[in-house]
Amino acid sequence: MTDNSIKVNKETLPEEKKTGEVKKKRVNKGRVKKKKVTDRYLFSWNDIPGNDSERFIDYLVKTLKIDWAKNAVINKDNTGKIIAVTKDENLIVLGINEKEDEVILKIGNEKTDKKTDNKTDNKTDNKTDKKTDEKTDNKTDEKTYRYLIKKEDNKLNIYEKKKGRDINKLKSWGDFKKTDELEVPEKLVDQVLGQEDAVETIRKAAKQRRHIFLIGEPGTGKSMLAQAMVELLPREELVDVLSCKNEDDENTPKIAVAKAGEGKEIIKKEKDKELLSKGNGNARVVLIMLLFFVLPIVLYSLTYIYLIGYKGIPEEKFQLDSTIFFAMMAFGILFLLFFGTNFKAMMMGNRETSVPRLIVDNGNKKAAPFFDATGAHAGALLGDVKHDPLQSGGLGTPAHVRILSGMIHKANKGVLFIDEVGTLGKSQQDLLTAIQEKKLTITGRSEMSSGAMVVTEPVPCDFILVAAGNFHDLEHIHPALRSRIRGYGYEIYMKDTMPDTDENRKKIVQFITQEVKKDGKIPHFTKDGVEAMIQEFRRKAGAKNKLTLKFRELGGLIRAAGDLAKENEAEYVDGNCVVEAKKAARTLEQQVADIYLTKKKEYNVLITMGSKIGRVNGLALIGEGGTVLPIVAEIAPALGGRGGNIVATGKLGEIAKEAVQNVSAIIKLFSGKDVSSHDIHIQFLQTYEGVEGDSASVSVAIAVISSLERVPVLQSVAMTGSLTVRGEVLPVGGVTQKIEAAIEAGIKRVIIPKSNEQDVLLEKRYEGKIEIITAETLVDVLKHALDGGDKIVEKMKSIID
Repeated sequence: MTDNSIKVNKETLPEEKKTGEVKKKRVNKGRVKKKKVTDRYLFSWNDIPGNDSERFIDYLVKTLKIDWAKNAVINKDNTGKIIAVTKDENLIVLGINEKEDEVILKIGNEKTDKKTDNKTDNKTDNKTDKKTDEKTDNKTDEKTYRYLIKKEDNKLNIYEKKKGRDINKLKSWGDFKKTDELEVPEKLVDQVLGQEDAVETIRKAAKQRRHIFLIGEPGTGKSMLAQAMVELLPREELVDVLSCKNEDDENTPKIAVAKAGEGKEIIKKEKDKELLSKGNGNARVVLIMLLFFVLPIVLYSLTYIYLIGYKGIPEEKFQLDSTIFFAMMAFGILFLLFFGTNFKAMMMGNRETSVPRLIVDNGNKKAAPFFDATGAHAGALLGDVKHDPLQSGGLGTPAHVRILSGMIHKANKGVLFIDEVGTLGKSQQDLLTAIQEKKLTITGRSEMSSGAMVVTEPVPCDFILVAAGNFHDLEHIHPALRSRIRGYGYEIYMKDTMPDTDENRKKIVQFITQEVKKDGKIPHFTKDGVEAMIQEFRRKAGAKNKLTLKFRELGGLIRAAGDLAKENEAEYVDGNCVVEAKKAARTLEQQVADIYLTKKKEYNVLITMGSKIGRVNGLALIGEGGTVLPIVAEIAPALGGRGGNIVATGKLGEIAKEAVQNVSAIIKLFSGKDVSSHDIHIQFLQTYEGVEGDSASVSVAIAVISSLERVPVLQSVAMTGSLTVRGEVLPVGGVTQKIEAAIEAGIKRVIIPKSNEQDVLLEKRYEGKIEIITAETLVDVLKHALDGGDKIVEKMKSIID
């Protein structure tokens, strides 16, 4: 018999979310037809057993292909949450899990927890109950189907939702109208997009249980790949792990392993056994309290009642020496003080318990465990032992009770994911042992803790390590750790771009559909909205005929556009919503760059009109956004007789400094003058954010040449580009963002490298607002940047040629 399970996602009807407008749609048949409500009604939960019993059996036989269900007996428990279908030795259990908001159908010889109610069918007797109750527990190979539950007329009606269109089978990426008609793959591994090589390696690694090291930019799908690996792991037996008392050495607790789910049973049996053998210590406490505290008060009260009530002694003449009573109470207090070291033990019966502690509980888990240990401290990752401040006089807690397992132990037979692995520090060394030996002892991680003296026997930790990081993490990773991963697994580089093809655009469509369905709070996208998002994927790639694979940031834009559509009460997200949402979804760097530009224009730091000698408007990137970077150069006599130096200021990074040095070769060739007695000063104006990269090389060269020859530079022109020592203009990154920043600053013309021409993808609102000039050599730049520099152009041309 094959075992299956069916999970049904519960959803409310649209009329519960909206008001009169939706009710109007239900009345207007034309509107209903337009919405294409194609969900197929299966049965009503409330009418089983009852009016829908025949329909329910028909569903089991025809839809699920369970032939034996014909003429089967249907029963429901008293709570109304479990339906049992029985015939001969066969059993089907259908139950509602309200916490998970789903319906689960288990098919097979599965033991039911509750007896069925035989109210509806007189043929069902104790024989049926016996079958239902006495089934043995067998492991089930669960299969999941998704259905809808709609609340209609105070009933839970089960519908089969018609599957959407397969995105991979679309004729082209635009062969749809709205994303709500498309289907998203259920498996997480099929939701990882653009990383085909990585996915293929992950599949092999999961099958063979290999370790993985993922290197790539943030947002390219590293964590999703790690989670997807759990789905691909072959089914294995999970275990419970217990720490037990070591009679020979208390500080070396023993470790026991049991089948998943048996750990709690073992502990319960040990507790019952210990309770019977040692008795309950609370009885002693009660006896002491009665003897020294309650008894004196009772005796005093009885004496008072006897003398006043029965003897008739007037109350004002009543005299009784209470010393003896208070002496008994004082003796009780002294007793507790002198023997108080054992008072806690008396209160608790006996702290020296031998009951094991369950440190890894897999009783309720059916799939392989997955633990994200990113940023976890040593104790959480590798396990720890609690500090015990009371270690003498019987007040201490046994060592085996203070054991805490780490994530490496809980991930046994599963996946341990560690992002930013370079931040682990010293924990990497213990991780090495765990990977090699597949087991690791647990000890206290703080030297000042009493737990540091406790070291358990080795605890199983046969996990698959999926480590992830960026390129700068490589220098912080222990060489031996990388060696272990390479020796027992794979290193994978995560791509950050993919070709701009129709097939890959379908992946963007799938990503947008996935994000909308995952979020659950934003409307779906129209084709126009998807097209606007594809344009953003092109822009983020920063290269011609490429789409970016940095999905996380663009996922933020999807949600921002959805929030905007929701705010405007739009039914779908269109292209206008995406364009408007970009303003709200700007990065922090872009917002700061805008503020800098505004301030520079207000105080005339940024000049966009006229011409100036030795002053150039360069273009740069701040994070993901562009900005205009004013650069000033001047030739000045050297002090102290040592000249020929190039002095650059403006918080330059290493690459920027080297780029300035490379420009000096061009200057020396061009000048033809003896400038050994002069220094060249280059200033990047008010670059508090710093300057890095070589994209300002062209701007620096133009500023210096202008200063040398005393020829002004047009301030309405901005430029960007890298430069070789032979005067060739090389491509740079972020040309689109730089050009848009120039437009915002009021620049009329911009000069970019010829090789970046196809990389320009301006927004529609920027199109036609600036003249874009391409340059292959420094000569091309001089032609369009200088105001009356024909002689200089000819001279530079002769040098470069």
